Amino acid sequence: MEADIRPTESEEKVREAILRIFEPERVAVEGVTGTRRIIMESTSLRSLEKLHRLLRVERILDAARKVMRKGVQGDRIVFRLHKQALYAGRLSFVGSDSESPMGAVTIIIEHPEPKRVIDWLAPRTVRGRPVFEIREPPE
Repeated sequence: MEADIRPTESEEKVREAILRIFEPERVAVEGVTGTRRIIMESTSLRSLEKLHRLLRVERILDAARKVMRKGVQGDRIVFRLHKQALYAGRLSFVGSDSESPMGAVTIIIEHPEPKRVIDWLAPRTVRGRPVFEIREPPE
């Protein structure tokens, strides 16, 4: 996951927003002055368990599934979340950084079976309820 830290933003608040949905193994901040970038990485899908849970709490599985499927690029899933909504503990998908006044949080998930990851994070639903739930895909 990565996000710009604008000069008017608190690095701690940007970090806190991302940590609401992600458990990183590594955290790095690039840049010293002006707009900096925070990058959080993990080698395990377990790091996405908070996102998995929040998608169900917010009841936005259908919207999430649509956005994630649209973001499949080979063995990657790329999508963006509204940074300020995330800081408030809510999920709001955006199509570009311009849709989030302080920039978006970009999520990049690499896995040999991206569609299976999507089925785990955001399964198909009927009347808002998951049709099936699968275990986290193997690494």
